[in-house]
Amino acid sequence: MKQSEIKNLSVTELQEKLGQSKKAYADLKMAHAISPIENPLQIRGARRTVARFATELTKRELQ
Repeated sequence: MKQSEIKNLSVTELQEKLGQSKKAYADLKMAHAISPIENPLQIRGARRTVARFATELTKRELQ
């Protein structure tokens, strides 16, 4: 999800998306630990998505 799309979400939507993204990231890491996944770059993308959501939430809390 792009940063411009994230800025348009409400706080509750951001929290929901953050929870979903964290779960997806954890699932990818677990799947990769058990047997290597076909595209390990998915892990990097998931981690960065989590960071985008968390950054936007933090930015809004500080305003």
